[in-house]
Amino acid sequence: MRLFVALDIDEEIRTRLERFVREVKPLAPDIRFVGTETFHVTLKFLGETGKLESLQRTLRGVRASQFKLSFRDTGFFPNQRAPRVFWAGIHAGPGLESLANLIGWAVAPLGFPTEPGPYHPHLTLARSGSGNPRMRSHERPNSKFQQLQERLASMPQPDFGTMTAREFFLYESRLSPRGASYHKLERYALEP
Repeated sequence: MRLFVALDIDEEIRTRLERFVREVKPLAPDIRFVGTETFHVTLKFLGETGKLESLQRTLRGVRASQFKLSFRDTGFFPNQRAPRVFWAGIHAGPGLESLANLIGWAVAPLGFPTEPGPYHPHLTLARSGSGNPRMRSHERPNSKFQQLQERLASMPQPDFGTMTAREFFLYESRLSPRGASYHKLERYALEP
């Protein structure tokens, strides 16, 4: 099973993101936009594993408090010159990073390595090429995003809203020729 741990997004925010994507999609016809039904905030990517029951038991023991997070601003990975990923920003206090770290530390004894650097949350809106945000900045320019970048430069940065994270989920990612579909396997409540 291909698994990851993530927050779901409130429906009101998802609707605003969907409206924004519909508006900007014609400006980048050669890139793959992510289906808005799959939007989530990844806390820990686990990959292919057969450790479902151990993961579920471990995640049930994660204790963290609810927190607020805002979805606003947009940008590109790895940079403006050679973009591969178009993203929406996620802004939160220490609660989001703390939860991601708690999950990472909890699953490390099961053989899932902790992340090498700080947690940088974002919501992927579209990809071009591999979509790998770690690509080197000296790559040749990618013009597929050019019209979109020009339009965004003339607009105020969008604000999609703020929500309270009250729970997180263990998801299964199922790959198919039409792309990935995500299925919630178990819910974990955050403390009020």
